[in-house]
Amino acid sequence: MNNSKRTNAIFSYNYLLCLSVLTILSFNNIVLAQEAEAVPGEYLVKLKPNFSTFNFNAKALSSHLGAYIKSTLPAANVLVVQRASIETQKSAIKELSSNPLVEYVEPNIIYHTLKTPNDPNFSQQWGLKNTGIKNGVDIDIDKAWDIETGSGEVIVAIIDSGIDYNNPDLKDNLWTNDLELHGKSGFDDDNNGYIDDIYGVNPTGEGVASNPYDDNGHGTHCAGTIGATGDNGQGISGINWKVKIMGLKFLKSNGEGTLEAAVKAIDYAINKGAKVLSNSWGAYTSSQALQEAIERANKAGAIFVAAAGNDGTNNDEKPMFPASHNIPNVVSVAAINTNGNYAGFSNWGVKTVHIGAPGVGVFGFWKGGETKSPSGTSMAAPFVSGVAALVLSHEPQLKNSELKERLIKTSKPIASMRGRSISGGMINAYYALSNQLAPPDANDPENWQSMPVSIQSAHPYLPKTKQTFEVKIPGATEIALYFTRFETEQQNDQVRLIDKTGKIAHNISGSRGSFYSRIIKGESVKIEFESDIESEGFGFEITKAAYH
Repeated sequence: MNNSKRTNAIFSYNYLLCLSVLTILSFNNIVLAQEAEAVPGEYLVKLKPNFSTFNFNAKALSSHLGAYIKSTLPAANVLVVQRASIETQKSAIKELSSNPLVEYVEPNIIYHTLKTPNDPNFSQQWGLKNTGIKNGVDIDIDKAWDIETGSGEVIVAIIDSGIDYNNPDLKDNLWTNDLELHGKSGFDDDNNGYIDDIYGVNPTGEGVASNPYDDNGHGTHCAGTIGATGDNGQGISGINWKVKIMGLKFLKSNGEGTLEAAVKAIDYAINKGAKVLSNSWGAYTSSQALQEAIERANKAGAIFVAAAGNDGTNNDEKPMFPASHNIPNVVSVAAINTNGNYAGFSNWGVKTVHIGAPGVGVFGFWKGGETKSPSGTSMAAPFVSGVAALVLSHEPQLKNSELKERLIKTSKPIASMRGRSISGGMINAYYALSNQLAPPDANDPENWQSMPVSIQSAHPYLPKTKQTFEVKIPGATEIALYFTRFETEQQNDQVRLIDKTGKIAHNISGSRGSFYSRIIKGESVKIEFESDIESEGFGFEITKAAYH
């Protein structure tokens, strides 16, 4: 996802589709704090349990609701209705919610892609095998492949912008709907409402509903990471050399998708037996209909992998959905860079983000045979989806709850993810497959020697503060400072850590919990604190220095 801020309610495709408006929904007494970006005049109406979308007179119900019934989501017992687009969301939701048939109402939210900058090309796939600056910062795929290379029995649903099913490196691993593939052309052979849905579906309302071809590129990139055919002498290698990747195009060519399309895609994946659902999109707007769809996936035994978001914010405080849905099958994924550090653009959350994965400069396919190396949590999520599929190939009896626990507990510890995620680490294919704990991170200051330090600002600090401190540890080659508390005005009030050459090694601002600074080379660190003329806050305190 890119770092651009959007004031709307949308999911995006790259690097997590991210919505930046916080829309508050209370489903008993529905209140919209701010109008969500949505399809004008369209709403999802959940009927009460004693009413069913299967048994109603459309004309009579349309009249009763005062809205045209556009479509139905039978598994959710939801109607998609249209009302006059000049009507405000608040007014429409209030009126529809007052109907005795209705359980809740939501706008048909729009979801977006959010980009942050793109077998012969295997050497360029650092997330699988990193031979660059930080040798070993990868998912240990070479050791994992000694155990398992994948299975055609595992179905991964890529809920995204579709798949380029003409890509020669993906064709052999495409899921196919055999009833339609071997059925009668132009006929709904499996009676699911889609005609000739051979590779998946396209519920966007744009193009042919049974054609999930990727006219954007984002979904194809995700598909390549998960399941490009390996060891075939062409293109790239997916985490799984063999797998079944299902194309579910809920995002249009412009990277936008609706809540209606997302729910349809999830239900299709469930009905066709997918056990891994990969979701590189999101929004800051919650949805009851989306939550219930994910709960249906959970009941069906599927794991739901979701990108955490690309705004560099704390999902514990400002939830990103679907990644922040508190449902047992959801795995929320942050992004790691090539040096093994948390990517600054990535959302995080020690209570709500589960694990990190490679998400910066991830080389892979795009549409029409192109290759790119984009960055974002959208690129990170498929790594977790791919490893989940690899583990299921080896242990198909695992329940989704057991699989989620395996992925988290066998993650490889990374200092920058401790305090930013539940696992404190990044996904590791080898440890997940072999079901063993990874060794401690030798580069984590928590595992170094340490000495007490007492450095702090005034609490609260004053405007126009300028303070300088120094920590010196003779003989140390690297130092990291431990902040027990840090609260300053974002961007305007800053703490700068300067190394022995005079270079700024870490510039810190905003509010955070306890954390170690970046690692500073040498035996000394200069600390500069400067505030502007306006705000005051707690400031900071440093209680120890780790070194080696």
